[in-house]
Amino acid sequence: MVARRPYHQGVKLDELRGGGAPTLGEPLPIELGNATYAARGRLVDGLQTVEHVAAWFRDNRHRFAVPLDDGDLLRTNERDLAATRALRDAVRTLTGVAVRGGDAPQEAVETVNQQVRAAPRWRELSWGGGPRALACGSVDRLATARAEIAQQAVDLFGGPDIAQLRACHAPGCVLYFLKDHPRREWCSAGCGNRARAARHYERNRKTS
Repeated sequence: MVARRPYHQGVKLDELRGGGAPTLGEPLPIELGNATYAARGRLVDGLQTVEHVAAWFRDNRHRFAVPLDDGDLLRTNERDLAATRALRDAVRTLTGVAVRGGDAPQEAVETVNQQVRAAPRWRELSWGGGPRALACGSVDRLATARAEIAQQAVDLFGGPDIAQLRACHAPGCVLYFLKDHPRREWCSAGCGNRARAARHYERNRKTS
């Protein structure tokens, strides 16, 4: 494996600034897809730079089976930026199709499958400090983490949970979420409050 050149030499990981993508605790594929979001009525790309990608994985690394240490994230490069954005866009496209119906673009499907295949993974037993299973990969850990997201996307879109995918219909929101409660209608409490306020305003406007 070719050594990866550090992206931020001499910079602490917690100093990296993210692209503002919301953290909602959704399944990792949906969380990554939501790295395209809306602010003040405009679409925002939350993964515009290598730094944004490193920060996104930093903020979510506790959710991966593969251990991502600071060095892994500080070595994020332009290749990681392109691959992460491609996976984000593919997942977002497929989520939209799952919610609205229709045929999925083959390019999006193949992007997900390619990223699964790009990083073969397996689990090994570790006994230091007690027995536990460690996720291992044959390529660098960031690629392995992306493959983990892609595999979860395969399981999500190919499994029963696809029926629970929803688009948030709060005013101006473009995020998706997994409906994990029968009464859940919004991606977040904030969006629910905005939607109720908008309905209240509309009712008052019609009766005034």
